[in-house]
Amino acid sequence: MTTYRDRTEAGRVLADRLTALIGEPDVVVLGLVRGGVPVAQVVAERLGAPLDVLVVRKLGMPWAPEVAFGALGPAGVRVLNDMVARQLDPGDIADVERREQAELERREQLYRAGRPPLELTGRTAVIVDDGLATGATARAAVQVARHLGARRVVAAVPVGAQEAYEMLADEADQVICAQRPEAFTAVGAYYDDFHEVSDDEVTAALTATA
Repeated sequence: MTTYRDRTEAGRVLADRLTALIGEPDVVVLGLVRGGVPVAQVVAERLGAPLDVLVVRKLGMPWAPEVAFGALGPAGVRVLNDMVARQLDPGDIADVERREQAELERREQLYRAGRPPLELTGRTAVIVDDGLATGATARAAVQVARHLGARRVVAAVPVGAQEAYEMLADEADQVICAQRPEAFTAVGAYYDDFHEVSDDEVTAALTATA
């Protein structure tokens, strides 16, 4: 199992797995905000496809935010992992959802910068993230893309947990995962540089591929 130097290198490796989409009409690459955007930028450039962002917010346990009990996306999509969510009081769930919904709306306004909402009707949506841990965020992203009318949804990540990969395979039309370590730990463990991607990096990527 190898590590990636950074998200750019991961994007190159992932793009090599997606070359069958080069020349296909109506392909759009969607980077999951924020960490998936630098990976998606490389993929979009390689495929010659437009790049856009998909804002999906993970719903984390109040005492362990890295553990997801669900996710929210635009267009009112809400995904819950019932096995995890049942450990919480409804009030706790509502508090987390309220906070994450506000952040989702803030980022949508920031990154869209006056551009219209995603138009995916009849298109092939390639959803790209920097890794797949629980799969909750990616699953919500697939459902968002379908809600927005995507004809086909491909999920693509440089590295992911086997269990999450299998769960996502039940949602997406195709899942591309360059590495599936047997003893998966955390996404960041497979990158030398796994810095937190800033809002400025996201907007710069969108501007560069506009």
